[in-house]
Amino acid sequence: MNENSREKLIVRTSITGIAANVLLAAFKAVVGLLSHSIAIVLDAVNNISDAGSSLITIIGTKLAAKEPDKKHPFGYGRIEYLSAMIISVIVLYAGVTSLTESVKKIFTPETPDYSAATLVIIGVAVIVKIVLGRYVKSVGVKVNSDSLINSGEDATLDSVISASTLAAAVIFMLTGLSLEAWLGAVISLVIIKSGFEMLRDTISKILGENNDPDLAKSIMETVCSFPQVQGAYDMVLNNYGPDRWDGSVHIEVPNTFTADDIDRITRCIQAQVYAKHHVILTAIGIYSVNTTDEETMSIKRQVEEIALAHEHVEQLHGFYLMKEEKTIRFDLVISFDAKSRYECYKQAVEDVQKAFPDYTLQAAMDTDFMG
Repeated sequence: MNENSREKLIVRTSITGIAANVLLAAFKAVVGLLSHSIAIVLDAVNNISDAGSSLITIIGTKLAAKEPDKKHPFGYGRIEYLSAMIISVIVLYAGVTSLTESVKKIFTPETPDYSAATLVIIGVAVIVKIVLGRYVKSVGVKVNSDSLINSGEDATLDSVISASTLAAAVIFMLTGLSLEAWLGAVISLVIIKSGFEMLRDTISKILGENNDPDLAKSIMETVCSFPQVQGAYDMVLNNYGPDRWDGSVHIEVPNTFTADDIDRITRCIQAQVYAKHHVILTAIGIYSVNTTDEETMSIKRQVEEIALAHEHVEQLHGFYLMKEEKTIRFDLVISFDAKSRYECYKQAVEDVQKAFPDYTLQAAMDTDFMG
């Protein structure tokens, strides 16, 4: 799906959400005021906040679609994460407000006055919210929009609220026992929890999460499909909004490659990765590989065995031996599970140095960004 089609689908879905929520809010407000039901009135207010969330989604999507410029050369895609964060805050606010009002009604209760028409309207609201929540969330997943996903989850929560209000109304009409204030308090806590989870997930994306594992793996497979590439490592992907990635990778190529060979293969890799995955590789680093010396291969195997014997050393790559200069260079990938990544790296390098005291080591501590 291209960017223009994605934007139109998000806007159309959001407009549907606005229309449905405004109509529901109007009906619920009238019913809540006539029946003196705090739960229904709060439900109506919640629908208005949902309409506001959909409006924020539209604005965020429109702003995120702006073309890159001099000030923001990577585009405005991350605005979608900001709009998702605002929606999360709205959900949190709705939960806190609902909890406050419910607690007030526990201490100063009002006797509700339900009718058959009230129950019908609440029942219809439950159905509408279930359908709307599933629809909005499914579109959000399809177009990778956190704002729509959050709005869909919020609508699903609203259906639970409405269903609970309906249950409370039926219990009151049958037994005379009013539970809606207590029920409102419990539901409010559920809303607050959901709002915190939405906010946590969105802030995590703004801070910068690990690579998308599936995307990174498929890109690595594409890079390694070139016969001249003997290994690919250090894949780093930078996210600038939903489905907007650029990144870098290191590749191992024979030390017999000329500058022309390197230029040719890196350009081919960049073109292939963009065509298949729509990811721009802004940089491709080069590791040269000893290919003709059996003694060098033997030393490489020994270094790997020594380094990988350490529990938290996950990988050794970028190995190259310069006999005349008596230098060995390589990278060590150290796990985040290590108590001290630096100490683990330091110990591994020291053990290699003991095995090859006549050599100067150029060892870099590396990170696995593949997740």
